[in-house]
Amino acid sequence: CVCVCVCVCVFVCVCESERDIYMRFMKCHKCYDIIPTSSKLVVFDTTLQVKKAFFALVANGVRAAPLWESKTQIFVGMLTITDFINILTRYYKSPMVQIYELEEHKIETWRGTHCVFITPPPLPSIFEAVHSLIKNKIHRLPVIDPVSGNALYILTHKRILKFLQLFVCEMPMPAFMKQTLEDLAVGTYANIAYIHPDTPLITALCVFTHRRVSALPVVDHNGNRVVDIYSKFDVINLAAEKTYNNLDVTVTQALRHRSQYFEGVMKCNKLETLETIVVRIVKAEVHRLVVVDEESRIVGIVSLSDILQALVLTPHISTCKWVN
Repeated sequence: CVCVCVCVCVFVCVCESERDIYMRFMKCHKCYDIIPTSSKLVVFDTTLQVKKAFFALVANGVRAAPLWESKTQIFVGMLTITDFINILTRYYKSPMVQIYELEEHKIETWRGTHCVFITPPPLPSIFEAVHSLIKNKIHRLPVIDPVSGNALYILTHKRILKFLQLFVCEMPMPAFMKQTLEDLAVGTYANIAYIHPDTPLITALCVFTHRRVSALPVVDHNGNRVVDIYSKFDVINLAAEKTYNNLDVTVTQALRHRSQYFEGVMKCNKLETLETIVVRIVKAEVHRLVVVDEESRIVGIVSLSDILQALVLTPHISTCKWVN
C-alpha cells in the first residue's frame, strides 16, 4: 500500500510540473529579456496635434506610441489606432461634413479624460506582463528603464508568444498541448462580432468601439462563410490616404486600399490541437485565427490573448493516464 501511494504522489507531481512549465518559464524571465536588439520606438509629446500624430504612426509603420508630458516629465499614456477609431466614430457626420476635431485637437485635449496608462513595475517578469495585459484587456505594455525612466520597448502578445516559442523545443511538452481547442475551450464561440462585405465602414468602426474587438471577420450573406477580415490596423489606411472624411463606403471598398500584401484570412478548426494552433499563429505572425467548420462558416475566434491565457495563466489540467 505504501509503495502504491508513493507512485501516485510522484505521478501527480510530474503532471503538475509539466502542466505549469510555461508559467514557471515566464516567471523566470524578465521583460528586459524579450526586448529585441534592434527595434523602433516612437514617442509623442502630448502637445502634438492628433492628426500629425496619426500620420507619424503611418510614416513609421508602428501601431502605438507612448505619450510624454513635458510639464510633469513623465509618461502619461499611449496613443493607439483605437484613439483614431474613437475620434472618427464620435465626430463623423457624413462625407459632406469635415471632421474638424481631427484637424484641431492636440493629444492632451483629446486624451484628457480618456487617458488610462497601465505600466508594470520596472522590468517585471514576463508572467506579470502577461497577467497585466490579459487582466486589463489591453494589447500593449511599455517597458520602462528603472534607472533613466525612459521607455525602452512596447511589449505585445505577439512578441511574448514568439519568445516562448523559441524555447518550447527545449522544454517538456505538457499533455494539454495535444488536446484540441474544443476539449480545452480555448477561444470565443458565442456572440461573435462580424460584418458583411457591404457593411458601411462607419458601422464597422462602431462595432470595434462597442464590442471592444481588434478584428472583424467579413462573412457573406449566404451561409456566413468567411471571405475576409477587417482589423483595427487596416483602419490606419484611412489616415495614410486621408480618406477618413468618407466613412459611408463599404468595408469591401476600404479593403482595396490595404497598404501591405494580404495573404488571406488565417483559419483553423476546433478539432486541431493547441500545439498546432500555436505553431500556426506564430509562423503567420497574426493576432488571431478564425475558427471555421468544414464549409468555412464562422464558428469562433482564437486570439493571442486566448492562447497566452491557456498556456500561462490557467494551464489546463493535464489528462495524464497510467501507461503499463
